[in-house]
Amino acid sequence: MRAGLRTRATAAALILGASLTGCSAVAADSPTVVVTTNILGDITRNLVGDQADVVVLMESNADPHSFGISARQAAQIENADLIIHNGAGLEEGVLNHVETAANDGVPTLAAMDAIEPITFSYEDDDGIQGADDPHFWTDPARVAEASVALAEGIVANVGGVDEEAVRSQTADYVTQLSELETSMEESFSAIPADKRKLITNHHVFGYLAQRFGFDVIGAVIPSGTTLASPSSSDLDDLTGKIHEAGVVAIFADSSQPERLAEVLAAEAGTDIAVVPLFTESLGAEGSDAGTYLGMMRANTERITAALS
Repeated sequence: MRAGLRTRATAAALILGASLTGCSAVAADSPTVVVTTNILGDITRNLVGDQADVVVLMESNADPHSFGISARQAAQIENADLIIHNGAGLEEGVLNHVETAANDGVPTLAAMDAIEPITFSYEDDDGIQGADDPHFWTDPARVAEASVALAEGIVANVGGVDEEAVRSQTADYVTQLSELETSMEESFSAIPADKRKLITNHHVFGYLAQRFGFDVIGAVIPSGTTLASPSSSDLDDLTGKIHEAGVVAIFADSSQPERLAEVLAAEAGTDIAVVPLFTESLGAEGSDAGTYLGMMRANTERITAALS
């Protein structure tokens, strides 16, 4: 038995020894799936239902590239029955904890392993580089592929779950993802072909662009991470692309300050709107963007309104 299981077993024994209610004892025995990002956390809850406790490390409106975790959350990772993370280096501040837990025997699943990635290019001190784009959730079809793979991973790694229930709930969720994709196609069809041009804070919409026929003109931060900084030449180059392509809106991440996007819009010297989207994090619980499906529908409405 690995250390995490021993810790949980000890905690359960103490709870039972204190003669707490039967309900509390059941809760203590529930398997735990720890999920790094809140987008994957919401997706996982839809797959798991009440078959396991789902612990999400990343708060709403946080940046997946930079969020950190508390000592309590680090202990939850170590004692998890399964860890689900995005992969492709997205969770830069948590990746070492995931790797340590994996080395200690905790099962881990990377959602990116279930989908066909696209790559993006960026330039650093070593020249032009290429990397897998981690933002696969902007394509509902890829989320459906990942959901099925995660469900099978849950069934295989989390003891005590009802396999039939998990697979049934996953099938229901995949149906909802298909309905989302159809509604996005219908909404985006209102955007003229010559206006299907995207500029965002950083490279986050590559999968959406590929799925729905948009052209990514550029990003304020020319990288797949928000932790890089644009140079003045980067912004000058992007201003030229804005003029050339006739861009009418810059889409800013809700989890990032809009200042750079607003500076770029002002530098371009044309009537360009800065439109905030929930691109890398869910909004507050109960808000329109408080779930993955809600976030995608809210973003679709804003993109369509800005570009139509």
